[in-house]
Amino acid sequence: MTDLVIRALDESDVHLFDTLPDPLRAADAFGRITYRPDWKRVALRDGRVVARAAWWGGPEDTEPLVVEWFDFADGEEEAAAELLRTAPWQVGLELVMPGGWRDDPALRAAAEARHRAARAAGHTPLVERFVYRWTPECGLPDRPGRLSFAPEPDDAVFFDALRRIHADTLDAHARKAIGEGGLDQAAQEEIDFFRWCPSPREWWQVARTPRGELAGIHIPAHNPSGPCVGFIGVLPEHRGHGYAYDLLAECTHYLVERGAEFIAAATDQGNFPMAAHFAKAGYPIVRERVNFETG
Repeated sequence: MTDLVIRALDESDVHLFDTLPDPLRAADAFGRITYRPDWKRVALRDGRVVARAAWWGGPEDTEPLVVEWFDFADGEEEAAAELLRTAPWQVGLELVMPGGWRDDPALRAAAEARHRAARAAGHTPLVERFVYRWTPECGLPDRPGRLSFAPEPDDAVFFDALRRIHADTLDAHARKAIGEGGLDQAAQEEIDFFRWCPSPREWWQVARTPRGELAGIHIPAHNPSGPCVGFIGVLPEHRGHGYAYDLLAECTHYLVERGAEFIAAATDQGNFPMAAHFAKAGYPIVRERVNFETG
């Protein structure tokens, strides 16, 4: 087998990225996203692309935040692993597959090969997630009217709510942050993400019961790719009433009222209550995703 050449692309040859087959239909997920050419890297053998990866970040980020598109030709798992291992940015990987990929033998084989390559490159699976995309054809979810919603200018209110929400959470990323630095780190990571999003700070909302008690928070947001459900969280003492659905319905209406023509969202597959609320609110699963961490 001939030697492998791994390099970044530039404006003159960025088209090479699209010369591989696409068995997991990654183009359906990422075809509308513009990646910086120098954040696209390929592995070539005899001048032919045998593995590719694209790193993603916000428009103001000086370094990418995550590997978002990772693929390779049949029989080139090791080349793909080497592509990740030798990259100048060692960040997490989000491997996206079509919904129900385990039920299709060809999709399952392709996905499992990419999982193996990611693990061989030093990435560890963290969590599997459902990826949703609401569009007007799905219909607006009914607002139950049980909670009142309002903006809250004080970050400390959100920080305290996030600490309380994450004290008993099913979210794998929050649990990882808690393991590293406690509830303060988990809450601060959420705040930092909301602040990183280009959507206005004024969109952050608290939800209260008719008695004025804080029941939860929701964050309608825009990330660089478009409108999304930034966060839905119910305080532990108010769980058991299905309030997460109320928050999700309000978040959906809020974004649509501000011009959203689609809304992206995701939740951990093990978070059965939240997955049920997304289904009830009319959010279809369009893809599944495995989040890998480095180290």
